Amino acid sequence: MSHDLIAVRKLVMVLAGWLTWHIAVAQPQLLTLEETVLLAKQQSVAAQQVRTQFKTNYWKYRSFLADYKPQLSLDGYLPSFTRSYTQVTQPDGTINFVPISNNNSLLNLALTQNIPMTGGSVFVQKQLQRFDDFQRNNTLYNGIPFAVGIQQPLFRFNTMKWDRKIEPIRYQESNQQAIEGLEQVSVNVTSLYFDLLVSQVNLQIAEKNRSNNDTLYKIAQEKMKLGKLSQNDLLQLQLGLLTAQKDLASARQTAEVATLKLKTYIGYRDQTSSRSLILDIPSQLTDFTVDMATALKQAFSNRSAAIAFRRRKLEADRDLDKAKRDNGLNATLNAAFGLSNRGQRPTDIYRQPQDREFLEVQFTLPIMTWGRAQARTETARANQQFAEQAIEQDKLTFEQEIYTQVTLLQMLRQQVKLTAEADKIGSERYQIAQNRFLLSDLSVTDLGIATQEKDRARRDYILALRDYWQAYYSLRLLTLYDFERNEKLK
Repeated sequence: MSHDLIAVRKLVMVLAGWLTWHIAVAQPQLLTLEETVLLAKQQSVAAQQVRTQFKTNYWKYRSFLADYKPQLSLDGYLPSFTRSYTQVTQPDGTINFVPISNNNSLLNLALTQNIPMTGGSVFVQKQLQRFDDFQRNNTLYNGIPFAVGIQQPLFRFNTMKWDRKIEPIRYQESNQQAIEGLEQVSVNVTSLYFDLLVSQVNLQIAEKNRSNNDTLYKIAQEKMKLGKLSQNDLLQLQLGLLTAQKDLASARQTAEVATLKLKTYIGYRDQTSSRSLILDIPSQLTDFTVDMATALKQAFSNRSAAIAFRRRKLEADRDLDKAKRDNGLNATLNAAFGLSNRGQRPTDIYRQPQDREFLEVQFTLPIMTWGRAQARTETARANQQFAEQAIEQDKLTFEQEIYTQVTLLQMLRQQVKLTAEADKIGSERYQIAQNRFLLSDLSVTDLGIATQEKDRARRDYILALRDYWQAYYSLRLLTLYDFERNEKLK
């Protein structure tokens, strides 16, 4: 096979691939509302941010749980070399500066366990210390073969006890916020979907009106030649044609902007970014019942705001408890028991080690505060009462929001049916009016009125659909419940 023939085949393959890609790109894509919502939840930047936040909350909670598990740590300083002069007081009271050169290294291995119920911690410890005196060429070892101890706050505020109550609720709240974030994506993309759908319907109306006005204007010119139409009516039709052409140009620009906004939000990239979109009119409404009691129950069970009611109540109780305990006797018990020894070799530490005990109680007791302690306690108590009142008010607002949304959805479903019927009547009436005008049985003014009513009925129908579907996804957001499938959103 010649090189020219091979080159020709490669060129044909490249051209075929380019044509295939060009046809695929140029082919408009039909999208339904459900498909658009699914795309937005899968690949939009907003959905990706929600998933990232969910991962962040997960690892923050994992970190919290790890604080209540045994912690094994190794610390120390190795090496710790010093070479300098230090002052030494002589027997006669004078000071002499003596050169020193040493290394004082230490390793400490400890296993620690927090005790949430008491707020303290226990530990098991093992320690080895080495001291090298380079001036005297001497090495000593000091160590703790084994030690066990406890650090226990007494009469103090227990942070760990309250954290174990609050943090699981906060984690549950953050999980529900992630689900709400995805449902908010549904609400947002529904709004953008209908913005584009309305602009496409307006574009279709504008194209149809321009075509109809062009046809009617040509027919009117022939009627005028036959003396069946006045100059004023002809000018009115000509003005209608010019207005229709202007409306068509404006509708095209609006549709392009709405298309770009929708594509940007759902994350269209590469080849799909240049494809035109044709949106389906979601006229099929699933017939399902939204029970008010079920909606309220699911909202209080699933919504992050409802979970936050419990968290806010616990936080207010925690702050009051902290104010009470911080204003009284604060003490800490530190105790340890173990073995220790020293020697010139590391093994000497384990030979007949001596007992090692440590016991200490630190305390602070306010005696005269000039009413500061009581003021702090009363402030915390007032804040607790205010928090409880605010929670009750938010619960009432929460319930009212659910009630309003359920009622609105039921009303909008009926509104869609009425506007659909009006759209059908308006279209039929316009067709009759157009036929009568062709038969010279209807004035230009009456034809214009029929056209406006037909266009208004069509737009009202699409707007009613938009209001319904936005209310539908808003109800899902407010309850985190799918009433069509009777299941919680996950």
